[in-house]
Amino acid sequence: MTYQPAKPRHIVLTSHPSRFGRKPIAINWGAANPIDRGPIIATLTNSEHRNVIGTHSGSYAVYRALAVASGVLEAGHRADLTNTSPAEAIGPHPSWSDPDKIVSLDPFGALVGEAFNSFFERGYDIRPTIAVTKAHINMPELQDAIAKGRLREDGVIMKAGGDLVVTKAAIEPVWYLPGIAKRLGVDEGELRYTLFEQTGGMFPELVTRPDLHVFLPPIGGITVYMVGDLSAITDSTKPLAVRVHDECNGSDVFGSDICTCRPYLVHGIEACVETAQEGGAGIIIYFRKEGRALGEVTKFLVYNARKRQEGGDRADAYFARTECVAGVQDMRFQELMPDVMHWLGITRIDRFISMSDMKYGAIVNSGIEIIDRVPIPDELIPADARVEIEAKKAAGYYTDGVVPDAAMLAQTQGRSLME
Repeated sequence: MTYQPAKPRHIVLTSHPSRFGRKPIAINWGAANPIDRGPIIATLTNSEHRNVIGTHSGSYAVYRALAVASGVLEAGHRADLTNTSPAEAIGPHPSWSDPDKIVSLDPFGALVGEAFNSFFERGYDIRPTIAVTKAHINMPELQDAIAKGRLREDGVIMKAGGDLVVTKAAIEPVWYLPGIAKRLGVDEGELRYTLFEQTGGMFPELVTRPDLHVFLPPIGGITVYMVGDLSAITDSTKPLAVRVHDECNGSDVFGSDICTCRPYLVHGIEACVETAQEGGAGIIIYFRKEGRALGEVTKFLVYNARKRQEGGDRADAYFARTECVAGVQDMRFQELMPDVMHWLGITRIDRFISMSDMKYGAIVNSGIEIIDRVPIPDELIPADARVEIEAKKAAGYYTDGVVPDAAMLAQTQGRSLME
């Protein structure tokens, strides 16, 4: 089959459209009923139906554009959602109808097929922003943990050969701009203008469409791995282990030993398995925020700067070198992180597998109780990652109890010290 590229078209761009077109379906963020809340319509098949800024698929939207431009994808293709419904039911939970609890994802994002059927019948093209499926995962470290007696094969959660049974969810970002602004303590207008300016004017509707309050940013999303009985997640009488992990491609995938990311991820999975086998549940929340959301290029530049400085890689200059290159030490803004926990209905975490004050503070301040914080065992820290651990200790990275106000201020300003 020979693909023909799409014919060139003359397109007039303007940042100040003369009219909005037909009034789109209203989005009443925080409404308990999905019909009252309204669907998220970001598809391009009918511009008059669109009621959000941006498009689906996050950063992958650009690849879709390449496919359309090269002629391998019809611009008006509509997804056939037959048999794509969640493999396990999640929610609804009371937090779904609290506009302050969830501002960075659509809690109804996995349920569009059943919740908005009447809209589909009327010709609206609505796409899921969450998908839930089942799978097995198997890692060499888990097999090693079984061999050493730290984990056991029970035939249900951990099957023979170290196959771990999981339910997993993929989540695309959906930002409710008034809620994002409130969470960060900034003016919504200023937030909109800064997003518009710092993306090079990619989304003019941020400043020309004050009637649209939802934005689908072109960034990576979240993957959630759930171990054990899902009903235990919301049952306060059963133990729950949670690991919040921010992407580290070098360590997580390729095993780089300059940081503790993969060892901590594996340790978190072990804790999740143990907790699930005790009758509870375990959750790994994996955010696509490479290099503290600074990106992998910046990350590698910092590696070079640290290694080549006088005296070599030193704990006292660990975070300073990042700030010299990037201007800030961290841009993950953990204030938005607890949203996924509220989507899952979590109200209490018995074992939080993390040393990060910022993650701890964001979760507790969102109304979720944390009983115990679990640091990475010393024997799992690679030799070349000792500098990282010492730097975090020197920076007051890990503190028992309530997070100091100064640390929360640093988090808001994007200069926080986090995992």
